[in-house]
Amino acid sequence: MPGNKVSKQKPCHHCKRRPASAPPDTSTIHYEKFWLYRHCSSVQQRDRQAQKAGQLFSGLLAMNVVFLGSAFISSMIFNHVAITLADVWILLSILKVLCLCWIIYYLLGTSRQPHAVLYRDSHAGPIWIRGSVLLFASFSILLNVFQIGYSAILIQCKSRVEIVFPSIEIFFILTQAFFLWHHSKDCIQVQHNFTRCGLMLTIATNLLLWLLAVTNDTIHVEIESQLREVEQRFEGNETASCTCPNTTICKVFQKGYILLYPFNTEYCLVCCSVLYVMWKNVGRRISDHHVPHIKPRFRLQGVVFGPLLGTIAVIIGICVFMMYQIQATSSVPSRQAFVIYYSYYIVLLPLMSVGAVIGTIIHALEKKELDTLKNPTRSLDVILLMGAALGQIGMSYFSIVAIVATNPRDLLNSLILSHSVLLIFQSITQNVFIIDGLHRQPFVAASEATHAEHAKDQAAASELPGEEETTTSSNQEHTQMPPDKEEEMKEGQNHEAYDQRGVNMLELGQEIRKVSLSYIHSYSHLSWKRRALREISFFLVLCNIILWVMPTFGAHPVFENGLEKSFYGYSTWFAIVNFGLPLGVFYRMHSVGGLLEVYITA
Repeated sequence: MPGNKVSKQKPCHHCKRRPASAPPDTSTIHYEKFWLYRHCSSVQQRDRQAQKAGQLFSGLLAMNVVFLGSAFISSMIFNHVAITLADVWILLSILKVLCLCWIIYYLLGTSRQPHAVLYRDSHAGPIWIRGSVLLFASFSILLNVFQIGYSAILIQCKSRVEIVFPSIEIFFILTQAFFLWHHSKDCIQVQHNFTRCGLMLTIATNLLLWLLAVTNDTIHVEIESQLREVEQRFEGNETASCTCPNTTICKVFQKGYILLYPFNTEYCLVCCSVLYVMWKNVGRRISDHHVPHIKPRFRLQGVVFGPLLGTIAVIIGICVFMMYQIQATSSVPSRQAFVIYYSYYIVLLPLMSVGAVIGTIIHALEKKELDTLKNPTRSLDVILLMGAALGQIGMSYFSIVAIVATNPRDLLNSLILSHSVLLIFQSITQNVFIIDGLHRQPFVAASEATHAEHAKDQAAASELPGEEETTTSSNQEHTQMPPDKEEEMKEGQNHEAYDQRGVNMLELGQEIRKVSLSYIHSYSHLSWKRRALREISFFLVLCNIILWVMPTFGAHPVFENGLEKSFYGYSTWFAIVNFGLPLGVFYRMHSVGGLLEVYITA
């Protein structure tokens, strides 16, 4: 009997572990015994192991390339004779050619295969990231054009590599920007290992380009040599050196190269972040619950004080920056320029810190759930915020040690000390606020839509009556006019034109009233927590923009005040500033993107 056979079977280990109170039929089926279950689980396990192996191999490839390039660059710094800048450029040109070959193969081959891109990560490559890639790519191309022009003018004492290298760089920037703009959201499902290796090779190349840009001070050395040559000419000692002739075009190329130099470092870092997210998304399968059904949009409604205070901070910052730059370009900045510059920071940084602390407290009071889904973009944002903040935090600690060890009671030194301490505190509080906001679930804007519709209905219902009566009465008067009386016809036409102007002015007033009612209604229906978060986020966005503009376009008092330079020495402090300043600029730009995400999801 089949029933007797089943009853005589020995219970498995699952049946022995079940409680006695459980019904007897609950342990009759165990899916672990089925071949299909074991096969699927083993396939998933092999897939995960293959993914980890591919990531490990591609990571080792990138690590070896970075170490090789770093060894070349370090040798160029410490031994100019054995390894020259031209040797480093040749190595980087080879790497860029390899990256170009892989990118072109991906664009024409891998991405066009059937079932290659079945999923796209909605969080990867937001519009502000891709827009910054295009912006910095444009400035980097212009930078290389200036470098080619500068080297062409001085071709008698320059190597031809200095013209070939920027030419390859322009083609590399164009191809990479196109690749990142169109494919930054791809979750590629074919050729996993080859794609991972290509992405990691491109990341390593961008890191080496950033490292070279940070450590290479050739243009500044040439400018100092020109100043020394001018001094020697006044003293009567003529020396033949490779200097820029006294022509306008050469000065334009030189100044333009120096002005656009920071944008190249920003471009390399942004490309590395986007490429890393693509590397994490290789072979990734996105389920339905990962795709947001309601995508928040950027709306300026509901904020008043944040844009107002932020605009005031931006305007004052631009005035301080222009005053500092005027003195910096004419001669060495005066003591008063440093005092005004650091005073502006000392007033602005505490306001930003207080806003970030209040926003973090509001996040703690909110009852929104945390977003615990796997999100490589958000994980990278957190890593970049914490890592990039180390640049300005490190420089601040170096400044604190130099000031405390010398003369902290001096006015300028005390301002620099206060600026360094406040900068550390502001970076930490802002990071906590942004990271906490990025891990919150976005607000579902259903109630917002109903409030907006209600505001539109109220605005439409509040239109002044009599508009239709005015137009119909004027039309009736126009039809009842006798055609044989010319004077009455003219008076009627003038009266009709006057009425039409009145109607147009009335419509304009009604449209303004509609917009005002809708804005006031949406602002009043926001909860105080969401309203405060939006105000704080928008204020911090504008403050970070002006703090990004000032060091990016040439205001570097950390190097020009002379205090840390005299304490640590020119070479040491130059290396510290060249490492920390680009990271600080990148931190401000990346904070803007994170704060916009917090504003949108609030």
